[in-house]
This record gives sequence, structure tokens and C-alpha cells, in this order.
Amino acid sequence: MIVAKDKVVSLSYQLKVNGEMIDEANAQNPLVFLFGHGQLIPRFEQNIDGLKIGDKFEFSISAAEGYGEVNDMAIVELPKDVFMMDGELPDDLLEVGRRLPMRDSEGNTLDGLIVEINDDAVVMDFNHPLAGEDLHFIGSVEAVREASEEELSHGHVHGQDHGHQHEHDHDHDHEGGCCGCGGH
Repeated sequence: MIVAKDKVVSLSYQLKVNGEMIDEANAQNPLVFLFGHGQLIPRFEQNIDGLKIGDKFEFSISAAEGYGEVNDMAIVELPKDVFMMDGELPDDLLEVGRRLPMRDSEGNTLDGLIVEINDDAVVMDFNHPLAGEDLHFIGSVEAVREASEEELSHGHVHGQDHGHQHEHDHDHDHEGGCCGCGGH
């Protein structure tokens, strides 16, 4: 069986950025996903399309085709009162280098990195952590199987072989459990 749309694919891989390994999934805890349903970077899927169990892969994805270039508009200054809880600013909340979940005006969850703190404001970077970075993947196809009707209707893998979760592999967040369907 080959990697193709609507197949459940299990991969082991290493992700390197500038020669440094920043993520991996091994054969015992592979990345498991429903191919062709927008769960991974499109260029990643294009590079593994048509591979079969046991096939090895190695490829790079440019920043522009990965998580995009750094967008200066995604770096914003927020007043400190945005971070108040019950009228007080928690002592341990604001630290340069800390990631905080935030909500935009429409209620969407955004992950922001604190890059600067001054007397009245906090500068946060809402770019994806890998924005501006070229990605290099080395790995192999561990398994390929037919997706169940339920998996196809939900658009993601269910069951015990759900596998390793990688934040950077998803281009959107889900609500209602790990996969957005309220549990399996």
C-alpha cells in the first residue's frame, strides 16, 4: 500500500533546522496522520506522496513553503493590563521567552512569545515558532493503512495508533480534545 489521499500514514522522522535536531518521532512512537486532509505542511505531503512502507525520505522545505517568513505585523505591543487576573498582574506570568496562549478579538486562540517587557507594555511575537526557518526532514514510512469511515468523516486518525503529536505539524488548532471531536 502506498501513501495516498485518505490513507492513515505512520512516519518516523527527524526535523532539523540549521543543522540542529528540533523534533523527532521514532518507529515506536511514530507520527500518525490522515494523508491529504491538511494536517501537515502541504509541501511535506507532496514529498512523501506515493511512498510505500519501508521507503526512506530526505528533503528540505523552504521557510516560504513551510511556516512562512517572519511577519513583522505579528509582533505586537500589548498593554500590561491585558494580562491582569482579578485586578492583579501575576508575579510569575510575564517572562521574556515564555509562550502564552492568547485570544484575538474573534476568540481565536493564538500562541505568543514574550520578546520584551517594559513599564507599560509587553511585546509579543505571534509568528509560528518555525517562521523564517528552512526545515530539513529525514525519515521513513513505518505503516500505511486504509482509514475508517469515522476517520474520513472526522478528517483525522482515531484509536490507539493515533501516534505522536507534533505542534509544528498542524497548521491549525483543534478544540474539544486532542483531535477536535470531543474524544474517541
